Amino acid sequence: MSPALIDAHDGVLFDLDGVLYAGDAAVPGAVEALAELREREIPYAFITNNASRSPETIAEHLTALGMTASAEQVFGSADAGVALMSAEIPQGATVLVTGSDFLRTRVAEAGFTVAADAEDRPAAVLQGFSPELGWSDLAEAAYAVAAGARWFATNLDLTIPRGRGIAPGNGALVEAVSRATGALPAAAGKPEPVLFTRAVSALGLKRPLMIGDRLDTDILGARRAGCTAALVLTGIDSAETAAAADDEQRPHLILETLAGLFAVEPAGSRA
Repeated sequence: MSPALIDAHDGVLFDLDGVLYAGDAAVPGAVEALAELREREIPYAFITNNASRSPETIAEHLTALGMTASAEQVFGSADAGVALMSAEIPQGATVLVTGSDFLRTRVAEAGFTVAADAEDRPAAVLQGFSPELGWSDLAEAAYAVAAGARWFATNLDLTIPRGRGIAPGNGALVEAVSRATGALPAAAGKPEPVLFTRAVSALGLKRPLMIGDRLDTDILGARRAGCTAALVLTGIDSAETAAAADDEQRPHLILETLAGLFAVEPAGSRA
């Protein structure tokens, strides 16, 4: 009998939206997949470009949906964005945060002064996703960028799966500011390899498997980081878009659902 997909790997990295949950509901099979990994004592972690929530909040969300998780297992783009900005902007500088209260807290904890608006003449703008962002927030970011502030983004995902369907992601909001200013931000998060490599190192993995639903972030980033890249068809991309992708964004494997982790043939198919 052929081995199951999981037998060739010593740990799993999961994207969140569209892979484990969509809005407030677990993706079918996700609870069972994580329970099976725990039963087999196979380590796993979560890689997310959503910069609006803390690792603690994400872990609580997963746990409430029936998936055991801790904050230490969550690797997010908020910290990656702050790290990227910190490499170029001196500590103590004023930063306009276009995003969540959590992202503002992370910026303050890194030693920056958080601006109230563009009138504070910030040295930088850090933009991350928050469902509470409105036109006035994007306008303040545009004013600051146009006045010369360095611009950073936690991630550039154009869309985000929600319980009711597909909604605009941080990349779509970044595009609004870009259209107004003609500028482009430096971006952290997936598909940059740093989140993947941090998680692989933390779990001590030698043969990591990354499971995501987006070719341009999850699959591209996994391949750049040297992980086996599996596309699961419960979120954004499809078998058709995978077949049409260039080599760098083409997954090594395609799974109909997370049950394919443990099935033998033919649940995991080569892309």
